[in-house]
Amino acid sequence: MDLSIIIINYNTSKYTINCIESIVNTISDSINYEIILVDNCSEITDLQNLEEQIKKYNRLKLIKNPINSGFGGGNTVGSSEAKGKFLAFVNNDTILQNDCFSILIDAMESNPSYGVCSPQSFKENGDFLPTIDHFTSPNKELFGRDFLEFINPKRYPKRKQIYSKPKRGQFVSGSFMVFRKEDFDKIGGFDTKIFLYQEETDICKRMLKINKYAYLIPEAKFIHFHGASTKKSIAIKTELKLSTLYVIRKHYGWWAHKLILLFFIVKYFIRSFFKPEYWEIFKVLVKGGQLNHSLLKK
Repeated sequence: MDLSIIIINYNTSKYTINCIESIVNTISDSINYEIILVDNCSEITDLQNLEEQIKKYNRLKLIKNPINSGFGGGNTVGSSEAKGKFLAFVNNDTILQNDCFSILIDAMESNPSYGVCSPQSFKENGDFLPTIDHFTSPNKELFGRDFLEFINPKRYPKRKQIYSKPKRGQFVSGSFMVFRKEDFDKIGGFDTKIFLYQEETDICKRMLKINKYAYLIPEAKFIHFHGASTKKSIAIKTELKLSTLYVIRKHYGWWAHKLILLFFIVKYFIRSFFKPEYWEIFKVLVKGGQLNHSLLKK
């Protein structure tokens, strides 16, 4: 098996079906592939629609996850069943524009240091979407991406620039990531303690330990209906802060964690005067911003 494509569905079967169709329509006949679809405990009507629509695909396996275990957990369920030499983790709110998999696999076969690769992403209206990004870190949280790119462009390449050749970033978008299975297994896969967000920083940080790097391969292109698979809410915004704090503690240590926690507490205390709904985020942060407040635990 050359390639295992893992997709998560959670109450968005319409996007999932369109994503699968775009894969089937664009992937090269020379690639021996399988699609592993993990339903993260969707509502029964969405799951039924999914089951009905996927009957025509004979290379597809559906796994019904009994709980919503999030991005890392759902993809771990899928990857545990994967037989491919390469693993592709593809958001269900994406549409492939060309034979992304052949392009990415060829690039990785030719460059052993390419540890995880991603195509160039675009919005549904054709506008450019950044694919590479900078690690979540104390500097990024305190000073922002633009400042880091200005003071050290070599370490922090411009995210919003269109590249014509492969470009190394600190990480690539989690909406479309391709790994060698050997590398993915060697570093232990996704951290399943993270329910949502910051998985890319965490896994690409760990890839560096085996001297493997993240690359954008701009020849490959896909559309990302950004945010369609995860609707914004205060709970989701809170989850982002919890994941950020967890990853900073894991990779930068106790002092960095306390600094950014204090920064977030002050920030959301002030913001709550202008947006009262942010008081909910502030209350979780004051309690320490620990993962026991994560949606994964509910």
